[in-house]
Amino acid sequence: MSTPTQQQVMDALATVNDPEIKRPITELGMVDSVEVADDGSVAVHVLLTVAGCPLKDTINRDVTAAVTKVPGVASVDLSLGVMSAEQRAGLKEILSDGRAQREIPFAQPGSLTKVYAIASGKGGVGKSSVTVNLALSLAKQGLRVGIVDADIYGHSVPAMLGIADTRPTQVDDLIMPVPTPSGVSVISIGMLKPRRDQVVAWRGPMLDRALVQMLADVYWGDLDALLLDLPPGTGDVAISLGQHLPSAEVIVVTTPQEAAAEVAERAGTMASMMHQRVIGVVENMSYLPCPHCPPEDDHRLEVFGSGGGTRVAQTLSERFGYDVPVLARVPLDISMREGGDVGKPIVEADPTAPAARELTRIATTLSGRGRGLAGMQLGLTPSNKF
Repeated sequence: MSTPTQQQVMDALATVNDPEIKRPITELGMVDSVEVADDGSVAVHVLLTVAGCPLKDTINRDVTAAVTKVPGVASVDLSLGVMSAEQRAGLKEILSDGRAQREIPFAQPGSLTKVYAIASGKGGVGKSSVTVNLALSLAKQGLRVGIVDADIYGHSVPAMLGIADTRPTQVDDLIMPVPTPSGVSVISIGMLKPRRDQVVAWRGPMLDRALVQMLADVYWGDLDALLLDLPPGTGDVAISLGQHLPSAEVIVVTTPQEAAAEVAERAGTMASMMHQRVIGVVENMSYLPCPHCPPEDDHRLEVFGSGGGTRVAQTLSERFGYDVPVLARVPLDISMREGGDVGKPIVEADPTAPAARELTRIATTLSGRGRGLAGMQLGLTPSNKF
């Protein structure tokens, strides 16, 4: 068998993506050297973006596997180093594509990323659970998905995904979102705190700055969908989102009871005031399937009453002058709560459960929608010709 060439090894390395940045390590300047001996042994030196890279074991495994597959390779000796300050600056330039700092890519006229803001009028309606399961459902359909946990005070998304103790990697002042096994990338203010138990006690300007940082200073790459888990209510973050991402589409989460529906209408109205389109309502904890009846009986226990989702959808439709549908009625499910507690969301842990099927149905509806023009700048130039 012939000795492999250096180019063959480099071609193999080009198939290895950095697990955080999701681009080839050869493109990012992470391959420092490749040496091929006559006996087929290959020595590869790869530079990590930062010392103590949390996913260095993944890089080690993927590089070794890719080079081993090259015909003629007898052994692989992989060594890991760390980029210098100059190399990190070059990497940052590659990732930012020359854009000015603190520019939100999803707000640019050419962005094709669908941005969904998940809102609610009050807490405790399962908004974060809906966000996480929707994101995972979209990822299972082959989409590249990110989550911004914008619920600054009640950031629970990392725990629901089992990454509560994971810190993001930083390349200078550029932050890498934390990847999950499902392929969803996540950033949360909880990941940026010195300690997990530290309390966030911020008001107006600080909240706006935090939202901009999570949108502009994070390298998201080329996403198909970005979901934002908003704080409940109509406060500073909802206003900031409308200012920075007017093209975001809003999904309102409510529960069936009257008290929840009334405040959910306010959350939807706030979105419209910020010139965002409300694309639907999710009624969570809609009913409890009777535990004593066979599934075919479809006997339901309306623990929190009924009609809240329909009322919100009808009210917002009349108020806005366009159809705001009820996207789904998600039933109460113990496994949904258990999955959130242990970091295994229901759409992955128990995909055949009624709640998982409803959440998957929402994701299918969203992924089948075309990109709307609401809030987008079309880049048209007036002409004097008539």
